[in-house]
Amino acid sequence: MGKNVTQKLIESHLSVGNMAPGEDIGLKIDQTLTQDATGTLVMLEFEALGLQHVKTELSAQYVDHNLLQEDFKNSDDHLFLRSACKKFGLWYSRPGNGVSHPLHMERFGVPGKTLLGSDSHTCAAGSLGMLAIGAGGLEVAMAMAGEPFYFKMPTIWGVKLIGKLPDWVSAKDVILEMLRRHDVDGGLGKIIEYYGPGLETLSAMDRHVIANMGAELGATTSVFPSDENIRLFLKSQGRENAYREIKADDNAQYDEYEEINLSELEPLIALPSSPGNVVPVREVAGREIYQAYIGSSANPGLRDFAMAAFIVDGKQVHDRVSFDINPTSRQILENMIESGILAKLIHAGARLHQAGCGGCIGMGQAPASGRISLRTVPRNFPGRSGTKEDHVYLCSPETAAASALTGRITDPRTLNIDYSGFKTPETVRLNTEMLIPPAREDENYELDKGPNIKPLPTLQPLPDKLEGPVLLKVGDDISTDEIMPAGAKVLPFRSNIPEISRFTFSQVDLTYYERAMKFQKQGSFIVGGCNYGQGSSREHAALAPRYLGVKAVIAKSFARIHLQNLSNFGILPLIFSYPEDWEKISQGDILSIPDVLNSISRGNNITVINLTKNESYQTLHRMTAYQVEMVRTGSLINLVREKGVEASEKITQES
Repeated sequence: MGKNVTQKLIESHLSVGNMAPGEDIGLKIDQTLTQDATGTLVMLEFEALGLQHVKTELSAQYVDHNLLQEDFKNSDDHLFLRSACKKFGLWYSRPGNGVSHPLHMERFGVPGKTLLGSDSHTCAAGSLGMLAIGAGGLEVAMAMAGEPFYFKMPTIWGVKLIGKLPDWVSAKDVILEMLRRHDVDGGLGKIIEYYGPGLETLSAMDRHVIANMGAELGATTSVFPSDENIRLFLKSQGRENAYREIKADDNAQYDEYEEINLSELEPLIALPSSPGNVVPVREVAGREIYQAYIGSSANPGLRDFAMAAFIVDGKQVHDRVSFDINPTSRQILENMIESGILAKLIHAGARLHQAGCGGCIGMGQAPASGRISLRTVPRNFPGRSGTKEDHVYLCSPETAAASALTGRITDPRTLNIDYSGFKTPETVRLNTEMLIPPAREDENYELDKGPNIKPLPTLQPLPDKLEGPVLLKVGDDISTDEIMPAGAKVLPFRSNIPEISRFTFSQVDLTYYERAMKFQKQGSFIVGGCNYGQGSSREHAALAPRYLGVKAVIAKSFARIHLQNLSNFGILPLIFSYPEDWEKISQGDILSIPDVLNSISRGNNITVINLTKNESYQTLHRMTAYQVEMVRTGSLINLVREKGVEASEKITQES
């Protein structure tokens, strides 16, 4: 039987386990990616593990999230990251160089390689024929040390693309169609592989748009073949020698099948406040808007800005609309200038922002309260934009630009403009100067730690008995943005856990921090619904609650990365055996798990006692033996310190 692309990528990197769905496997990691919102913690973890130098083929650190320098914190942390790259042997992308995902694709992506990143949208590199997975920072730190990445073998979901996109419909509408069909948890436990004749019309950057937002489906990652379109992309970046053809065999099989006829798609839009809340644009056309925002890792290509410029060329956007242009890299910005794209946008009323994540992560460009903001970003979780009561819609650049002109949500097909598609240039202006190569391993550097850099908190081992109050009960699809917000007010404390913990659950309950501090030593519980912890890979959403005393989270189900992050920092993740038991627990109830250490080691079934209501609930954990050891010792860092890297790896191989 022939192999699909995913099987070829996993098989060529498999170091532990068998490629059967649900089995624990370990993969050799060729490259790692970190960005400043998560990478600062990764570097502190790498130091705390006692590690000296990266052992990957390539590791890169990008500064793209925390670019606003309102005081010393971000500036100091940029210098810390620069020094960490020199000390540990990473590439360093300077502030203002751009967003990690398109930059990594342009400069470092190699078909056939594995990439692990401390950002959930690392999966964007699947567009090149890579196996690219987002993970928690501790796992990335271990990969930087040369350790395999361990996870459960997903099922492989083959999505066949046929036909050709109509005028005014783009790659964003393809991934929005997937979200319309399957919602934000439809990809849990799966790798999505796209194949079929429709791929011939999708450029490398079109594929990036689709692969990037596979994270919003909850998928482990998305994979595309490496074909002629990838060769042309790498050639345009001056890296044709990195090309390698990787295609599915003619008789390749998939665990699940789906088909999308590109010719039948229309402009789509995700309504507040979930990427899965998707409807056709025509159904909501006419709603008044305040903002139209173009950019982010979900629409980072030159084409995305060129299409917007084509729509607004020679016109003025509506005087009520903030038309925000967020270039995704300095190289893209230079090409926008050289080609005249930027001049058209600026003349039409665009507000230009520096190359980086910007408004996507709540770093500026916050919309007006109660007004609609159309964005080409990947997520519209509540309050993520920086405005608490935001109304963020996700759409294509075509829909955003058309709506900027009219001041209302507008289907671009109704503008009565003759369509002129974008032809990808064979060559582009390159900018490699803002990437600083690693220092030699024999060079010695000291870490540059400003006053905002604090040591990681000491995390105590799991006690014999857990007992404490349910400090918070939440519903389905709680995101990491709601557990630990991003934005200009919060993220500057990314390297200072005591301070950033003050914002824990602030989007949900402003009293949580003060209540949690009262039970910090005793310990407390969180009760959640389905898909708890969806969204960003930021491990602060596990580490900050852990610092505040959370010992266990009981939920109906967990998002993949957050489940691992909880284990990494010694929080026990439990799943209701009977989901209806969620209804029986109230915030404030006192829960108890007696003899918890023996219980999690003996098996997967754990009894939780509600002392307040004199009830008990059956739960289960799905941790590997390695994860059980993490929780038992208090964290992955504690485990590595206790047993050493080699002994910890042995536990994993035996699990």
